[in-house]
Amino acid sequence: MRRVRRLLVGTAVAVAVLLVAVAVFGYVTVRGPFPDTSGEVRLDGLDGPVEILRDGNGIPQVYADTSSDLFFAQGYVHAQDRFFEMDVRRHVTSGRLAEIFGEDAVETDTFVRTLGWRRVAESELPLVDDDTRRLLEAYASGVNAYIEGKSGSDLSLEYAVLSITGEEYRPEPWTPVDSIAWVKAMAWDLRSNMDDEIGRVLAGTSLPESRVAELWPAYPADHATIVDGTAPGPGAAAPAAVGPPAPDVAAAVATLTDAAAAAAAVPTLLGTGDGIGSNSWVVSGDRTASGEPLLANDPHLAPSMPGIWYQVGLHCRELDDTCPYDVAGFSFSGLPGVVVGHNRRIAWGVTTMYADVADLYLEQVVGSTYLYDGELVPLETRTETIEVAGGDDREIVVRSTRHGPLISDVDDDIADVGEGRTRGVVPADYEVALRWTALDPSPTVAAVFQLGRAQDWEDFREAARTFDVPSQNLVYADVDGNIGYQAPGRIPIRGMGDGRWPVPGWDPRYEWTGTVEFDDLPSVLNPDDGMIVTANNRVAGPSYPFELGADTAAGYRSERILDLLSGLDDATVDDFTTLQADTYNANAERLVPFLLDLQLGTPYFREGQDTLRGWDFTQPADSAAAAYFNVVWSYVLELTFRDELPESQWPGGGERWFNVVDRIIDDRDAEWWDDQGTERIEDRDEILARSMQLARDELTSRLARNPDRWSWGELHRLELVNSTLGESGIGLVEALFNRGPLELGGGGGTVNATSWDAAEGFEVTAVPSMRMVVDLADLDASRWIQLTGNSGHAFHGNYLDQAGPWAAGETLPWAFTPGAVQESAEATLTLVPSTP
Repeated sequence: MRRVRRLLVGTAVAVAVLLVAVAVFGYVTVRGPFPDTSGEVRLDGLDGPVEILRDGNGIPQVYADTSSDLFFAQGYVHAQDRFFEMDVRRHVTSGRLAEIFGEDAVETDTFVRTLGWRRVAESELPLVDDDTRRLLEAYASGVNAYIEGKSGSDLSLEYAVLSITGEEYRPEPWTPVDSIAWVKAMAWDLRSNMDDEIGRVLAGTSLPESRVAELWPAYPADHATIVDGTAPGPGAAAPAAVGPPAPDVAAAVATLTDAAAAAAAVPTLLGTGDGIGSNSWVVSGDRTASGEPLLANDPHLAPSMPGIWYQVGLHCRELDDTCPYDVAGFSFSGLPGVVVGHNRRIAWGVTTMYADVADLYLEQVVGSTYLYDGELVPLETRTETIEVAGGDDREIVVRSTRHGPLISDVDDDIADVGEGRTRGVVPADYEVALRWTALDPSPTVAAVFQLGRAQDWEDFREAARTFDVPSQNLVYADVDGNIGYQAPGRIPIRGMGDGRWPVPGWDPRYEWTGTVEFDDLPSVLNPDDGMIVTANNRVAGPSYPFELGADTAAGYRSERILDLLSGLDDATVDDFTTLQADTYNANAERLVPFLLDLQLGTPYFREGQDTLRGWDFTQPADSAAAAYFNVVWSYVLELTFRDELPESQWPGGGERWFNVVDRIIDDRDAEWWDDQGTERIEDRDEILARSMQLARDELTSRLARNPDRWSWGELHRLELVNSTLGESGIGLVEALFNRGPLELGGGGGTVNATSWDAAEGFEVTAVPSMRMVVDLADLDASRWIQLTGNSGHAFHGNYLDQAGPWAAGETLPWAFTPGAVQESAEATLTLVPSTP
């Protein structure tokens, strides 16, 4: 977690103690938490025996006679392999990190308490149906059956390290609310365009609105949408009226800046920002060698050690209404069920929809009141106490308006900032409230169970109907040959405004007037061309009457996928895994002709330019051309835009910036090319030539003078960092848990989306966190892989075993049927009831 720093006492004494502990007790301390994967364990809470078969990658396939036993066992294996991760996540989502990590986590806890994730999760538990509640409780019982009687050191090396500088930690029991709260963390990381809302305002401090619009350009007209202008069903409401940004926005820049900084304090469990997204696609049997559908998915999330996903299979020995699960795929430790995967009849994948489900409201606060519709209305308040390990408890007061919590209250320094205006009523300073659908209780967690037991398209859509937050593109295929797409979620309809700018909270015209009905959300079954592609691109065309979200990806990845799929008439699983590893850069194809047209003058600079001649615009790790182009691209962005933007808005270089530069590259004299810091007026060719010269110098300095020795992977490296102790600041501790670096190909805006931030460097910031291809003709022929490995235990054989094949674009066999699972199994653990 980005804000959890210096988690241990970084003193020489602590390091010395740690060295002694590792030397004397290292073997026991490291291996003690490793799970038993064979033999028999007697446990309370089971109805009957459960078998857990694990393959060489430590992936469990669970077999039980009742659904309660099935999810009990899933909780058990999650706790065996990932309990520290689970425990940290629940402390994040409840605003209790400081109880483990002390003072450094107070800022994070303050923001999470302000948002109230745990409070919302607690209010959601009564909303779920009885069966979902029963399974949540069974899962919690399985977790608790494993951790009962164990100290922290018995469960994880991380706890053992923490205990050196404090008391031995004993985890509290797991609860169903701990699982539900995880959905809030998912929703936060995948929350629409809040950063873009603030970004527009900050860019507008030095630019007119027309030029700000050029930095957030419209979706390219020649890029396909997921569905083509789906018409709404009966009873659809009128589209939202779009108004100009509130005139008060510019006056609240300081408040919005601090609100953005406060939001950044929240640890990202999935990641945020440019590069966070996904690819998924599905084709019908008319386009495959088998005559049955193929479905692919690879979510792009922030890298971590261990990776975010946990692979698992959940199988009822006999399927009936009381035990309807025969499902396998990717789960999150701490959350029961399979989030993405397949059962014996259907498969599904997800990508971020970038639905705009959050708005910022400027509020005029006067004392304990705020202005609304000409009247002063009391603020809602509550007091929260944050317990701090090794320190004094902190008490905070959370204030909210009708729109949501005041996120500008998170830090004392934010109080009373913002240039207020008198609107004929009262003078006031602005605060910022967050209106977000995820803060309205809903039984979203039930959708995970519904997806796992769905048997056909109608069942699938019913599950999607419950999938309120986060809004995700859902792709579908089944063994009967059907393919489909469904957009789920609660999408607000706005009275005024379009969600792109913060709006005045005192004006009722800017309220949400409702949400788009599920039956009016875009959906398609068996399209004529036999394929559906989602890559965070725009969902529907201009004829669709509702604004789902303005700030989607610009469609460069989806266009590449569509282009390659269009050339496949007999697609195979191997074709899909190859496509997932595709590194073609559409931005390079657009810009390289301009770069090659330039006369650079000296042989030294021309040697760099010559790497681009004959380049096919792909970016494998060993490519010299990719190394040169991406360094050039970073300088083009720096020289073109940084002089006119605040540092927080410097270009990151992903798909949005592909779109921005694409619109100006043909205009040699576009205003953006001019460097505002000089007395002369620069044009495009001067900026491009200067960028190429600087790139040549940087690569010479960092890699080699001879371009033949350049490689993109030497710059574009992935460090796998443990999200807590891996950022402790103590080298020896970090070495215990972190791994890498890996040299990678790909990049932002490519199908193999290993993103990087041009404002920071070339290091990888987001990755395909897993890859899967499901073959509906033969489920045992499907393939899968994740970033690191299934185990969360450092030094376990499954801690990093998938990283090498993943980096090479390879996948693992995915056994599903009983015979295939039995053949791949290397260990069997049997859980039996304590009493017969």
